[in-house]
Amino acid sequence: MTPGKKLQGLVAATITPMTPDGQINLSVICKYVDYLVSEQNVKNVFVNGTTGEGLSLNIQERKQLAEEWMRQGKDKLDHVIIHVGALSLPESQELARHAAAIGASGIAAIAPFFFKPTNKDELTAFLQKVASEAPAVPFYYYHIPPLTGVKIRVEELLDGIKERIPTFQGVKFSDTDLLDLAQCINKNEREQFSFLYGVDEYIQLFGPKNQSDVASLCKARSCVSTEVSVSHWGISQLCHQTRFWCCAD
Repeated sequence: MTPGKKLQGLVAATITPMTPDGQINLSVICKYVDYLVSEQNVKNVFVNGTTGEGLSLNIQERKQLAEEWMRQGKDKLDHVIIHVGALSLPESQELARHAAAIGASGIAAIAPFFFKPTNKDELTAFLQKVASEAPAVPFYYYHIPPLTGVKIRVEELLDGIKERIPTFQGVKFSDTDLLDLAQCINKNEREQFSFLYGVDEYIQLFGPKNQSDVASLCKARSCVSTEVSVSHWGISQLCHQTRFWCCAD
């Protein structure tokens, strides 16, 4: 890892390799890292998220994956962000403590999605209890309402969040509400939050100029302080004639 380096560039939402009998296959992660770095020029990863089916794994499996990504990514990757979200708050807190102990570059958490938070304060309280278990690790909110059903607008959530969660660093934004994303960017020009965009279908590299997409959204903004990272696996570059960082993973 590269301590203190700003998160920018490509962010790979990693899959979890499995053996034919359903066990996690840690042995291939070394090759996975080398492929990302040498073939895709990717030096940042998001582990145990949706693509990695983290919520389908048990606590021990999630810890083993996080440890192996940290081990194999040493001196090769810039950032390893570990998703620690869970339906159980104690489990999420345990995963956060573990991620901090192994030196993760950041942690992220989704909203609980069975008994859902109904407003900003409830959601912030949950996230704060998770983030506080890793008080020196940057924290990201993983906003994915199509799966969680939690549709609290991120623009609203950001109001005063630094006071509640001092380590708050940004949002993995996996929603199609580009107005909400644009308002987040506009509102936080001086905060320098990072926004990782994660809806593949809304990423257009060279599409029609009159079609709304993330690239045109970035081009519409004029400030340089907010970073937008587009988290789309398999795309190795984004046409970014813009003053924002636009990144694909």
